[in-house]
Amino acid sequence: MDPIPGISTPPTAPGTRLGVVLRVAFFIATVVIGLRLITVSLYAVFGVIIAGTVGLCATGLLANLLTMRIFDRRPFTDIGLRGGPGSLRNFGWGIFLGGGAAALMLLAPLVAGTGHLVMRPGPNSGWPSLVFYLVAIWLGAAGEEMIFRGYAFQLLIKKIGPFATILPVAVIFGFAHASNPYSSGLGILNTIIWGILLGYAFLRSRDLWLPIGLHYGWNAVLPLFGVNLSGLTIDVTRYLYKWDLLPLWSGGKYGPEGGLLATIFTVALFFALAKAPIWPQRAAIADNLNE
Repeated sequence: MDPIPGISTPPTAPGTRLGVVLRVAFFIATVVIGLRLITVSLYAVFGVIIAGTVGLCATGLLANLLTMRIFDRRPFTDIGLRGGPGSLRNFGWGIFLGGGAAALMLLAPLVAGTGHLVMRPGPNSGWPSLVFYLVAIWLGAAGEEMIFRGYAFQLLIKKIGPFATILPVAVIFGFAHASNPYSSGLGILNTIIWGILLGYAFLRSRDLWLPIGLHYGWNAVLPLFGVNLSGLTIDVTRYLYKWDLLPLWSGGKYGPEGGLLATIFTVALFFALAKAPIWPQRAAIADNLNE
């Protein structure tokens, strides 16, 4: 059928292949530029923790806001950050599952006698440091989820399907951590598995609150036990976690995420997540690309 004179579909409409490619390319470019400008600037002034948390969150906000504003004029909450009881419930379940899995992973060796808590040398951290840490870790988790499971991820879910999207994005997510201190092949593999888990969490909830909760719960609990988080040492409590296990199991200096214990508990999280009473929501982008 010939097009009606004077009326044409914009070549970059979100449902077209070119439209999706342009949006994803712009999103990725904004993330790369944001990481270079924002996180590097913050690192030079405040150090690695602020750069890796506040910087990631600012970059995620910038990439999603700019892409959505320029191309679609959608509200920011359309990436899966609406409020309401369903969002709160999914966020809570995410924290419970992610934090619970991390706690069980570290409690099991303590009970078995292959892990020990010892006093950390130096002054103890107080409540202000703990509150600062919990807020910073939340910002980092939210930032990574906005980058890896935000606007571009959801466009691809709709255009090429969940399976063709989740695995490649998970691989990128894993290798994005390859430059962390003491990174290893098993650590990257575990992070890829986590990327798949977080993609599956989005499919279950159709929002970002569940992935953010999972990510935050896991990341928040690990340093509370005195272990490294993805190669980073974060002094939060007065304790250090000492292992009587080989680095293959404990993760060595990278932290538990570089060991087989994390592999086992991350895989177990898939089964727990499948049974959890998640509140499915409407994914405004992934479910309605042609709006």
